[in-house]
Amino acid sequence: MTVEMSRPIRVAQWATGTIGAYAMRAVIEHGDMELVGVRVYSQAKEGKDAGELCGLPPIGVTATRDIEDILTLRPECVLYMPERTEVTDVCRLLENGINIVTTRAEFFNAETMEPALREAVEAACRAGGASIHATGSSPGFITEVLPVCVTSLARRLDFLAIEEFANCLEACSIGMLTQGMHFGDSPEQFAKHDVSARDEVFKNSLSLIASALGLPIDGFEDSAEIALCRHDTKLREVTISAGTVGAQRMSVTGLRNGRPLMRFRSNWFVTMDVEPAWDLRGDGWRLTMEGDTPVDMLIDLPMPIEKDERASGRYTAHRPVNAVPYVVAAPPGIIPTTELPQIMAELG
Repeated sequence: MTVEMSRPIRVAQWATGTIGAYAMRAVIEHGDMELVGVRVYSQAKEGKDAGELCGLPPIGVTATRDIEDILTLRPECVLYMPERTEVTDVCRLLENGINIVTTRAEFFNAETMEPALREAVEAACRAGGASIHATGSSPGFITEVLPVCVTSLARRLDFLAIEEFANCLEACSIGMLTQGMHFGDSPEQFAKHDVSARDEVFKNSLSLIASALGLPIDGFEDSAEIALCRHDTKLREVTISAGTVGAQRMSVTGLRNGRPLMRFRSNWFVTMDVEPAWDLRGDGWRLTMEGDTPVDMLIDLPMPIEKDERASGRYTAHRPVNAVPYVVAAPPGIIPTTELPQIMAELG
């Protein structure tokens, strides 16, 4: 099913980091969308042309740091992709009738949202007749879209496991690697950091799919493991020492009736030469389904180096862009993947 639009959809991009820049470029090049506005956070980007911010020629749309400018432009949809969620901004967009497609973790599953946040967002949706939908690659495609397709082969599901592999060296900044993800920490230093927040969005996503399958999850078990660099490892302009964190593995396992039903496990690393030796592989996913119709599926993501920056951002940016027509056509509210038609990319 595709959504037919009689004219280009007016879209604004909110935040132009790596993911936002790829999304904005996709909108500019999309035949059925028109980029009408850009919201940025840094003074250095303010006033710059949208094309310049995503590696294209100028298009005559300049970036602003003022939400009032975006509201005045009256976009039909905002691609909301900042580093942090500002609830006031989200609600102002929605109550002004502006739909939102976002990569923000808070909005994947209304049932698992904080009650106050859900109440505020749903009230804004009702006031403006607008909808909000969260998606991306992981979580998103790999936790909600592919499992729906794979389980459509089955009549009994015993266990579904998703294993993610990501070489973070080229995809993340040095600050993110060493300060945000704590690569290069000693085991004692790493143990002091609370990394559990990374798991919450995957819990939200798995809960959504499990409930849609008629197998609601009762609770979750979390685990975290690290593996250490066997040798000094260069992370572009810095070097982390042998014996420090070179790989980390986070697992969230959804339980039903006391037994594991679904698991998401992330394997993030900056080197494969680690102790203990882990079964690491190139960027991608492995999905296995146990039940009356077993499946074991490997997905490789062969991302080329482009101007010292990997193209991995496209995997997260493009699905939100492709979702825009469906969200614009959706009824007001927080719309999960399970309540949208299958999203088809308009590639012609």
